[in-house]
Amino acid sequence: MVEATIMTQNQPEFKDNELYRLLRDENVSEFNKQRGEGDSCDLSGADFRNLVLSKIDAHDIDFSNCYFRGCDLRGIDFSSCNLAGASIHDAQISGVLFPIELDAAEIRLSHQHGTRMRYRK
Repeated sequence: MVEATIMTQNQPEFKDNELYRLLRDENVSEFNKQRGEGDSCDLSGADFRNLVLSKIDAHDIDFSNCYFRGCDLRGIDFSSCNLAGASIHDAQISGVLFPIELDAAEIRLSHQHGTRMRYRK
């Protein structure tokens, strides 16, 4: 019983908030505008599978446990983001700036095999 609960908690989810819906609709410019006006939202654990997010302003967003499989993430600056537990399997990651705390091996394993990224201690 406990094992099933743990598995469910680790599944990516569809969030019920406006900023997440903008990203699901690939309306990155409106997302960036609203974030620039001070809007915030919880994106941890969100499902971003196969989306084009390449122009997102990701400054200080918590993307922990997010699922980015097949996403276009090219050029995103994730350096100030929390990506602990996120997966980037088969995502386009050319030019992405990852947090310095993430080891290159973690990024490679996540990209090639879908493992969840872990921060160095």
